[in-house]
Amino acid sequence: MTQHEYGTSDCLRLGEVDRPVPKRDEVLVRVHAAGLDRGTWHLMTGTPYVARLGLGLRRPRWPVPGRDLAGVVAEVGPDVDAWSVGDEVIGTAGGSMAEYAVVPVKRLGRKPAGVSFEEAAVLPVSGLTALQAVRDAGRVISGNRVLVIGASGGVGSYAVQIAAAFGADVVAVASGPKSEWVRSLGAAQVIDYTRDDIDASAGPFDVILDIAGNREVSALRRLLTSRGTLVIVGGEGGGDLLGGIQRQLGAMLLSPFVKHRLVGIIAKESADDLAVLRSMVEAGTLRPTLDRTFTLSEAAKAMDYLTEGQVRGKLAVSI
Repeated sequence: MTQHEYGTSDCLRLGEVDRPVPKRDEVLVRVHAAGLDRGTWHLMTGTPYVARLGLGLRRPRWPVPGRDLAGVVAEVGPDVDAWSVGDEVIGTAGGSMAEYAVVPVKRLGRKPAGVSFEEAAVLPVSGLTALQAVRDAGRVISGNRVLVIGASGGVGSYAVQIAAAFGADVVAVASGPKSEWVRSLGAAQVIDYTRDDIDASAGPFDVILDIAGNREVSALRRLLTSRGTLVIVGGEGGGDLLGGIQRQLGAMLLSPFVKHRLVGIIAKESADDLAVLRSMVEAGTLRPTLDRTFTLSEAAKAMDYLTEGQVRGKLAVSI
């Protein structure tokens, strides 16, 4: 079991913690693989600082890094009857980069058949965020024209696939080297942001999913149809204090006064939606976007690779 304190990837301190014990509504999972993305990096570094109000002021509330996982049930809590030892599962935990993790049953799902543990481990957090951004916040339906900004990342790579599966015409924004890969996910068109700007000629769009973007909300609104929807998912930039969160807050405050729907999203870690993702994977309409796998001893190396910005989709850490 590993523990850490707030810090950068090259000063991540690893150590031993006790094997956790599941409570009444939890299961203990023998972790085979954990997913790794920018969200894990933010949790590890404690940025933006405003997030520490919920995550712990001086050090993380959860001493083990990592959120999403895939593994096998090793023990069940006293009130758990829907799961049995030996079940292959995916879910989210307060510390997945370890040999064992406890997962509440409300955040647990069955591992999709036909994929490896490493592939399954990169599905929960980003897949749930993408599903809820497309289906709930964006209300995407067949025939919509959808712009996905940040399409090559963990959430973006799933958002492209899910929007396409819903029958949308998807235009994706990514860097040139990742364009063909993003197109293979279901994007009808890819805009290379290193060469071309997103201007009015690209629109109008019924829905824009701005994933970890930093463009002005006013500029994005000009790309929407008269009653289109802008969904801001996460945020980068904005400094260590707020980290871009102010874009979501500002958009939501403006929304009641304009014709456009301007919404932010904080994903809910839901067993029901994990079941939806599983069914989509097994039906072939969604595929896990695994770039590369590292071992647990290479966790700091994986973090460094992540922050270089070359990852397509997500990384996995094999336990």
